[in-house]
Amino acid sequence: MCKEYYINDAGSQVNILAQSTFLRYQEVLGDDSIVIPDGHYPGIYLKDIALQIVEKDGDKWLSKSVEETLDAFKKYSVQMMMEKVKTDLNSLGIEMDIFSSEQSLIQSGGVDSVIDMLEERELLYEGVLDPPKGKQSENWIARPQRLFKSTLFGDDVDRAIQKTDGSWTYFASDIAYHYDKYKRGFTEMIDIWGADHGGYVKRMESAVNAVTLDKAKLNVKICQIVHMLRDGKPVRMSKRSGDFVTIEDVVTAVGKDVIRFIMLTRKNDQVLEFDFDKVVEQSRDNPVFYVQYAHARCCSVLRNADIRGTGGSFEKSNFCGNSLSLLKDENELNVIKILTNWPRIIQGAAKAHEPHRIAFYLSDLAAAFHSLWNKGKEDEKLRFIVENNQELSHARLSLIKAISIVIAAGLEVIGIEAAEELRS
Repeated sequence: MCKEYYINDAGSQVNILAQSTFLRYQEVLGDDSIVIPDGHYPGIYLKDIALQIVEKDGDKWLSKSVEETLDAFKKYSVQMMMEKVKTDLNSLGIEMDIFSSEQSLIQSGGVDSVIDMLEERELLYEGVLDPPKGKQSENWIARPQRLFKSTLFGDDVDRAIQKTDGSWTYFASDIAYHYDKYKRGFTEMIDIWGADHGGYVKRMESAVNAVTLDKAKLNVKICQIVHMLRDGKPVRMSKRSGDFVTIEDVVTAVGKDVIRFIMLTRKNDQVLEFDFDKVVEQSRDNPVFYVQYAHARCCSVLRNADIRGTGGSFEKSNFCGNSLSLLKDENELNVIKILTNWPRIIQGAAKAHEPHRIAFYLSDLAAAFHSLWNKGKEDEKLRFIVENNQELSHARLSLIKAISIVIAAGLEVIGIEAAEELRS
């Protein structure tokens, strides 16, 4: 397995990023007349990049040519933005194996190479696209372009691979990138895309089928919007980032473990409401707390068992030595049934590429354990440590140990450390 981050550092959007940063650079240097045009990046966060450039170079770029300035600000902007991205990934406990650059792929001839291959296989032709759906015909100018025969591989229409000005489309770079991954030995690829890229899936799947001769499979996961709420209302957390809520803001507010777990309380293609009040409260309505509390309670029971001298060892190697047939209460049996599902849950989640199944399972296990705990408070005979009955105590403590192991294992899979104690 290889975790790879693809950097879109080529094309018109990077030019716009560079131009937007230069405007902020002029603003930092005292130009009060600066207005960010429509279609440019308005985020105040670009001012931080501009400040760093001023600290490094002063005002030297004010006297340079447009071409020199654009080239320099593209490099500065991408470099500094990627430093921020890497910091954010690290704060979430995410480690990427490779960072791949679109610009490097283009410069190394990767795009030209894949275009040549498609030409040789007669999969490109000169044609005219139909107007996009929803656009009025009078606003559409038909222009001949080089098109890719994506309909041969499952797409709805053929797709433009070269613009009318002769430059390659993003689609061309994306085909080259996936072909490069295939050449590196990856026949199963999983792409994570934002909600606004849903219409791009079919064309990319068709392209991967074409360039790999159906030997590789692309699985695209579309991630929906996350709505940040406080008291049930939308929240803007940072003056520095304007209308943006940054990962740094959220990690600072609630911590990485909360973010990782809450993000898995929905399937990736469902909208998620991230309510700051809910994720920090200590109640069963907070799934992170409820699961962590179950693990902490298990650890507390086992510590208390040692203090009370019930005897015996609760290491995994000694589980089979305890008589589990003594566990007959319906709540105990319910927990045991859930525990036996763990191998199937982890296997199913991996096969279906659905990590949210693990979060759902842990929530169910935690709920069953808390129910068992509460029943023991009501009925002394159902407590985990039964006075004058060491054999039954050992059986119940083995069950508690099993619960703690499975919860800790599940949390570890989704990158969260299991808490042994919780303090309010």
